[in-house]
Amino acid sequence: MSHSTPSTPARRSDVTRRAILDAARERFAADGYERATIRAIAQHAKIDPSMVMRYYGNKEGLFAAAVAIDLRLPDPASFPREEAGRVLVTHFLDTWEQNEVLTALLRVGVTNEAGAGRMQGIFSDQLLPLALRVCPDPEQAPARAALVSSQLLGLALTRYVLRFPPAAELHPEEITAWLAPTVQHYLTAPHPGT
Repeated sequence: MSHSTPSTPARRSDVTRRAILDAARERFAADGYERATIRAIAQHAKIDPSMVMRYYGNKEGLFAAAVAIDLRLPDPASFPREEAGRVLVTHFLDTWEQNEVLTALLRVGVTNEAGAGRMQGIFSDQLLPLALRVCPDPEQAPARAALVSSQLLGLALTRYVLRFPPAAELHPEEITAWLAPTVQHYLTAPHPGT
């Protein structure tokens, strides 16, 4: 009796799930949330639409799974407070360069309420705790995290979605040199009204 037989269905299931999620990300990015269909996603993944429904239930469930993103933000205890801007910009650039899911989510997020909600959730759940750790006044952390998001998402929109040539052609080190001081200011500078 082969010892690999019991794991074969699980392996096949993982491969199928990965194929569905890869296809879903591509279709959501290309077609937007409203126009992407379970049938088109299944066709893209070369599987039966019933398999998509079996694993994810409906389009909302599939979308949520396709855009579940851990930004893997660095622990604020691992760098000096005055380096937060540089660390964040560098981290986000590395993440955007390697993860097309974020680009797909941004495309959907600017045109669809569900996508916007997912993007808001990711940033509030993951960026806000970092802002709370480094900003001078915890009450200001949500506003500061929103300002940081405006810089990071604005860069992503112009560089990866709209592909403005000057933004797309900038070297990551140059982007960091430009943006890190602004992000640092948003995170740690005294409130401008005080």
